[in-house]
This record gives sequence, structure tokens and C-alpha cells, in this order.
Amino acid sequence: MSLDVTDATFQTEVVERSHTVPVIVDFWAPWCGPCKSLTPILERATAATEGQVELVKLNIDENPGATQAFHVQSIPAVFVIKDGKVIHNFTGGQSDQYVQQLVQALLPDPMQTRIIELLANGTEEALRDAVALAPGNEDAICTLADLLIRTGKAEEALTFLVRLPETDRVRKLGATARLAMNPVDNLDVELNALLLRVKDDEVARREYLDILETMGTNDSRTSKYRKLLTQKLF
Repeated sequence: MSLDVTDATFQTEVVERSHTVPVIVDFWAPWCGPCKSLTPILERATAATEGQVELVKLNIDENPGATQAFHVQSIPAVFVIKDGKVIHNFTGGQSDQYVQQLVQALLPDPMQTRIIELLANGTEEALRDAVALAPGNEDAICTLADLLIRTGKAEEALTFLVRLPETDRVRKLGATARLAMNPVDNLDVELNALLLRVKDDEVARREYLDILETMGTNDSRTSKYRKLLTQKLF
């Protein structure tokens, strides 16, 4: 089955809905012969996905707004919308095989779906399972590392983080893990003490940067201490 949409409902039923599932828009008209052949093919293919891909129909004679917005000049015209953007389109009739392949390509990856479920679960066991399924998945590893740090397993968290390329998220978690292993009572006192050693002591420089990373850009002291580091090094 398909849903009939209009210019008035297009934003809600297509654009906003496409952030949840891919939406196929079938531009048609009652007088269009090829539309009568293509629409049932689209309906069968999308119905088989049990809601994972949705089909909507838009009558171009009654809805000039969307028709013009998509520059539809001939029908049937089909557009695939995902996350608010057109990711594929075609004009004219297509075979059942073509449509089946198109719809199948829109289905979520079973492994990615499982990882999302495990991350939503949020327990240590679930997060470890997610990392086991996708050893290089940044979201899975970082979520697990964050939990491990908060539960006193910072050293193990680092063993997971080293698998990933350095990003802002990875860098901050790494800094947090290292500081959790060597807690600092007074950041200002520690930073000033480390500043005396950063030029020639790589360990001190790393600890200094870790503290700044965990303080973050919202802390007004971060900018000051970064400038002091630059002056010390150069």
C-alpha cells in the first residue's frame, strides 16, 4: 500500500519522515498509462520491507508545488528521499527487477541495526558485543571506553581507543582515561608545575595536553594555558 500526499503534507509525510525511514515518492497522474504499470511494482516491493521503506504517491495535477520543486517534467517520476535529501531518482517505467534491487539497497544493514540496538542497551556486556561485531566502529568503541573510564577501568579503555584514528572524541576520551589513572587534585597547580618541564619532557607535555583536553574549550583557562605552552615550546 502507499500513502497519498499533497503539497500541504509533503514536508511532514516525506521530508520529516525520511529521517526515520527512506521514502519513495511516486509522481503520477490518472491519465498516465505507464504510471498504472509502475505503481503496483513499487507497492509490492515496498510492502515486502514491512515498513523499512515507505512509498508515497503524489498526483501532479493537484499538487503543483512539489511537482515544480522537484522539476518533474514527465511521469512516472520517482524520487528516493533519505534524511531529507534526494539520493536517487528515475523517470519512466522500470522492470520489477530494477525496482526490487532499488528497494533492497535501501534496507538497513543488519549488522548496523544490531550495533544500534546494542548501543541503545548501554550495558557493558552489550557494548562489548557491539565492539566485537565491529572492531573499528568509533561510536561503539568510544561508548564502551567512556563506560569503562566511569567504572574504574581506564587502562582497559585505552586498549580499545588505540584501535581508532585520532579524532576530537577519541583524543578527549584518551586524555580522560590517562588522567583517571593519575588523578589531579588542583588543575592550576599541576599545569603550572608541568609547564616548567614541557619543553624537554615528553611525558609532562602529554599530561599537560591531557589536562587541557579534559578541561575543554568552554573553560576560560584552556586558552590561557595553551598560549603559555606555545610560548614555552617556541
